[in-house]
Amino acid sequence: MQRPGAPAPASAERTPRPREWRPQLYRKCTDTTWLYLFFLFWTGLMFITGYSVAAGATARLLFGYDSFGNVCGKKNSPVEGAPLSGQDMTLKKHVFFMNACNLEVKDVRLSSTILCVSSCPEEQLDTLEEVQLFADNNGSFLCVYSLDSINYTQNPNADSLCPSLPVPPSKSFPLFNRCVPRTPECYSSFASVLINDVDILHRILSGIMSGRDTILGLCILALALSLGMMFTFRFITTLLVQIFIALIISGLLLVCGVLWWLYYDYTHDLSIELDTERENMKCLLGFAIVSTVITAVVLSLIFVFRKRIKLTTELFQVINKAISSSPFLLFQPLWTFAILIFFWVLWVAVLLSLGTAGAAQVIEGGQVEYQPLVGIRYMWWYHLIGLIWTSEFILTCQQMTIAGALVTCYFNRNKNDPPDRPILWSLSILFCYHQGTAIKGSFLMTVTRIPRTILMYLHNTLKDKHGAWSRCMFRCCFCCFWCLDKCLRQLTQNAYTATAINGTDFCTSAQDVLKLSSKNSNHFTSVNCFGDFIIFLGKVLVVCFTVFGGLMAFNYNRALQVWAIPLLLVAFFAYLVAHCFLSVFETVLDALLLCFAVDMETNDGSSEKPYFMDQEFLSFVKRIDKLNAARAQGEESSLRNEEGTELQAVV
Repeated sequence: MQRPGAPAPASAERTPRPREWRPQLYRKCTDTTWLYLFFLFWTGLMFITGYSVAAGATARLLFGYDSFGNVCGKKNSPVEGAPLSGQDMTLKKHVFFMNACNLEVKDVRLSSTILCVSSCPEEQLDTLEEVQLFADNNGSFLCVYSLDSINYTQNPNADSLCPSLPVPPSKSFPLFNRCVPRTPECYSSFASVLINDVDILHRILSGIMSGRDTILGLCILALALSLGMMFTFRFITTLLVQIFIALIISGLLLVCGVLWWLYYDYTHDLSIELDTERENMKCLLGFAIVSTVITAVVLSLIFVFRKRIKLTTELFQVINKAISSSPFLLFQPLWTFAILIFFWVLWVAVLLSLGTAGAAQVIEGGQVEYQPLVGIRYMWWYHLIGLIWTSEFILTCQQMTIAGALVTCYFNRNKNDPPDRPILWSLSILFCYHQGTAIKGSFLMTVTRIPRTILMYLHNTLKDKHGAWSRCMFRCCFCCFWCLDKCLRQLTQNAYTATAINGTDFCTSAQDVLKLSSKNSNHFTSVNCFGDFIIFLGKVLVVCFTVFGGLMAFNYNRALQVWAIPLLLVAFFAYLVAHCFLSVFETVLDALLLCFAVDMETNDGSSEKPYFMDQEFLSFVKRIDKLNAARAQGEESSLRNEEGTELQAVV
């Protein structure tokens, strides 16, 4: 028996006291170590940016360059040892190949001499006299710069200094501003050597740049569709939900059908000879298969959730009432979108510079070639991680701002007197206390994406070497990482809301959320799932119509650009924009449910501990409880009937 005043047993001392929820009563800086790590990581990104600006030459990729190191369309600096370098090519914007019909690749470089000219010859030139006449009339000199036009027909070395005859008619195409031959035989030889032997990164980047106007238009379309979907959810009704679902079904079937039709058109096109066209065809097949699977899954889910439309409409009305206490939440994605656009433009500019980083080396004949610098590909991977991590961090800041504003309004006793400027208050709390938590959560999401990226790279690298079992393993790994990503994303979102409530670090908040979820049963899991599903359908609708517009636009330029990659980037951008805008409702829904669970945990509805929730939300919860109880009772009675039928004697 223990003596009075004796110390408590060791087991009692080690038992941790359960920590209580303290809505907005305590604040401290959280996860500061991750803030320092993020600063160091961005120091590396700034080094890569400075290195790309110093060593890269984006103009070579965008405008093309000649064999002597001159970029077409701009004034150039001389290269030591190359007498024909450093010329003013401001008026010479087109790239001309002196031997366009017989191109060959020797030692990873083209055998033909390349020049910058003011215009491409649109008619065939059969003799040097016609070449000279073309130079005099158009000011476009098709021979080496050291040879004056008056000596085209007199210089004994004119055959080696002037283009091979006959010079085919050509037309400038926005792929490095090349003069592309127009005769079928010459075009086939020119394109098969030049386009197919260009590095894949340069092909993709040139495809992006040649279709930049189309990509910009599609991004604006995605922005407009996202804004339309946001205001649709703001004033949602049962009829509007039904119309919206009908549009989703039509859009999915339309995109799926167009993709299969384009793939059929490619497979029956006998003129396909370029690797770019073959790559587009393979990507089309992949897009068609993925879209078919997504269409089947989404249609199945719509069929399963079809009876919960009315409850979902009521849930969105509750969400809109919560948003009405701080209506500027709907404009929160605008600054997020502006910051993301600025960051993505900077990221693409650095990528273009890295793709052209090379050291000029003078070779025989005074010509210049650029050798890739060491370590560039490692910088690409670091740059890619920076894209994912920083984008996730920006989106996380938006989620924590919305969650903090909602928490401020929810845990307010006087509903008739809402707090002043809750968004600014939430932003100040985020930047003063919880930036480290946002960085840690966004890094966790980035880590889940890296293995998927590596698996995709290995799958593309070894796709011709592995069999059916290995392909099945790759797909299983993709599926597992996708499920992990979804689960962690939900956990991190709830952890951000818990941080906004309690002011705790990321791991503590996640632990509190898991304990709260295990102790309190969710009163309306099915309606919550369908609410998230409706928001997801809104994102799918934006992506569907954006991809459909991209298919129609890119299909007209199928020959000389890898448009499957720009289309994939457009689809990714459309989904991110839709997620950026529609995640307001998703974040409000998740934060509202967590606040409700905390309210139920800390209060009992008595006069001493009244609930923070309003009467409309409370009545909605009671209706959900009644429906769940009726459903459970129906399942129990049906189970009893099945047991009674099983035990009944057979007469």
